Amino acid sequence: MKRRALEVAVLSDIHLGTYGCRADEVLNYLRSIKPKKLILNGDIVDGWQFKKKYWPASHTKVLKEVLHLASKGCKVYYLPGNHDEVFRRFVGYKLGNIKVENKVVLDLDGKLAWFFHGDVFDVTMQHSRWLTRLGSEGYDFLIWLNYHVNRWLDFMGKEKKSFSKQIKNGVKGAVKYINQFEDMCADIAIQKNYDYVVCGHIHQPEIREIIRNNKSVLYLNSGDWIENLTALEYDRETWNIYTYEPSEFSERLEEVDKNAKEMFDDMLVEFQLNALDQ
Repeated sequence: MKRRALEVAVLSDIHLGTYGCRADEVLNYLRSIKPKKLILNGDIVDGWQFKKKYWPASHTKVLKEVLHLASKGCKVYYLPGNHDEVFRRFVGYKLGNIKVENKVVLDLDGKLAWFFHGDVFDVTMQHSRWLTRLGSEGYDFLIWLNYHVNRWLDFMGKEKKSFSKQIKNGVKGAVKYINQFEDMCADIAIQKNYDYVVCGHIHQPEIREIIRNNKSVLYLNSGDWIENLTALEYDRETWNIYTYEPSEFSERLEEVDKNAKEMFDDMLVEFQLNALDQ
């Protein structure tokens, strides 16, 4: 499988260690790209739910692939979020091409991009932590329920559903909160004269220009790998939202299987010829 070359790839809200995490899809995506810089923009490992001791082999493979990319020269920035805030004690720590930071500013073709998770702008996170935890428990229950329902739907050959996504998109308060979050990030980015502000946290993939007092900033959110299966990609001076498509990878897997079968057939023919010679 040939990897796509990228200048920057941004992933956030993978939530390794939870039932809702789509680790297989994350792994497929990481194995399909060759970024010069990889931004892991918070909530990569879910420390809040880690006590459940749910950690399949596929979750370990995701971390191994990140290490593999770093070993091949990719610069990896780990920016902790609220669910993996335990890693904030390691801010400034560097191991090879992997560095832990609260935020990072990169010069992308002469324009400044400001990356951070975004939970610092969450009022409930800062002042009512118990309320945030309560909301998180409800969200996690929906994800757990969704996980088991989707396994059944997949077995029946039917399309998967996202309960939490449908509820979030249908509640006016949630939509209002998302808009306020985006506006707050953009306002501060404009004050700091950044051209791009790149966040995670709210699980809502987005690219849109926000204008304030004749000044503008491009607000970007990488979404998540529970409901939306999205990432941000920057290459050739252009930002795009990547959305995971299972068919794209099934075709590649079929191609790999075909190549493996052809190789096996060639080896079998060679073995038979050698047997005849003897």
